[in-house]
Amino acid sequence: MITTTPRKNIPGLGIFLGICLILIIVGLVFIYSSSSVYAFEKFGSSLYYVKRHIIGIIAGLIAFGFGLLLPVNLIKKFIPLGYLLSLGLTALTLLPSFSNRIHGSSRWLQLGGFSFQPSELLKVCTVLYIAQFIAQRLYAHESFVKGFLPILIILGLCAGVLLLQPDFGLTVTICINSIIIMCIAHYHMRYLGFTIISCIPIVLLLVIMRTYRLRRILTFLNPWADPQGAGFQIIQSLIAIGSGGWFGVGIGQSKQKFFYLPMQHTDFIFSIIAEETGFIGALFVISLFICLIFIGFKLASKMNDTFAFFATCGCLILINLQAVINIAVATGLAPTKGIGLPLVSYGNTSLVCTMGMIGFITQCALRSKKNSIV
Repeated sequence: MITTTPRKNIPGLGIFLGICLILIIVGLVFIYSSSSVYAFEKFGSSLYYVKRHIIGIIAGLIAFGFGLLLPVNLIKKFIPLGYLLSLGLTALTLLPSFSNRIHGSSRWLQLGGFSFQPSELLKVCTVLYIAQFIAQRLYAHESFVKGFLPILIILGLCAGVLLLQPDFGLTVTICINSIIIMCIAHYHMRYLGFTIISCIPIVLLLVIMRTYRLRRILTFLNPWADPQGAGFQIIQSLIAIGSGGWFGVGIGQSKQKFFYLPMQHTDFIFSIIAEETGFIGALFVISLFICLIFIGFKLASKMNDTFAFFATCGCLILINLQAVINIAVATGLAPTKGIGLPLVSYGNTSLVCTMGMIGFITQCALRSKKNSIV
């Protein structure tokens, strides 16, 4: 007879978790290296951001535990509620009495003396909600009304709140992530193509409506047109990367961290990594993310739970898509987006949510089963 038994050994899971651990260690080292001068100047302690990041790692381990231990069936049941709650929390940032405005955006929510980005939770809940919907409606994936329109509504509500903050970069990231998941689920290409084509004029309108977005695109096309103004950040990033050469100037020896490169421990930490460890170090970090998604998809391919499969794929794509965007921005291949390097950049809310996703992926891999003949 044929029975299903839990898999005792999961090939690749240990390597997957090992890669995540290495990325966290890399982040800890280079957050200190990149932020020490700035932290000492502003707060009187070179360890200011490192200490806060360690708190984030501890909180991330708790989130990892929740992702690992919270039953998948329970997540499937309550993810619509989680989506609505995270949407509501993100909407609260639009109220001045609850939000903390930084760099012109109201993305941080202040509650009970704590400040966090609810949009980070929203992106995870959106990915899981869409995965749950696809898993439930696989029979209707070729139907526009039953299979495609509800996903557009989910994305539309999410995008509407994010664009009001405004957070154009995260909106684009979530939408691209969702389109890739629908492609994996074999949604009708006619609907996907029509949606993408329809979004082009909307994106152009959003860019034109906000002059700073248009300025970012023009700066991306020619940063040297305003080297002391709009193009300063990307030029300094390129100088940092170029200064690294093959083997770098040495860990802790960056010159660009001396107030030349803004946001050096968050959005542009990859530039400092490239400066201090060179092409070899930068390639090592890129290789880690490539291995992460490759091994992650190998794990997903062995999952016989439809929701677990699509949710794992969605989480993996989300993590690596953010990495691609961050590295592309740092190397001048994309306009600035304000998206950090997952598990590496400073940002505790992002770190906690990412580690929660990793815990969830780990649980799905551990719960995967194989047929055995008895």
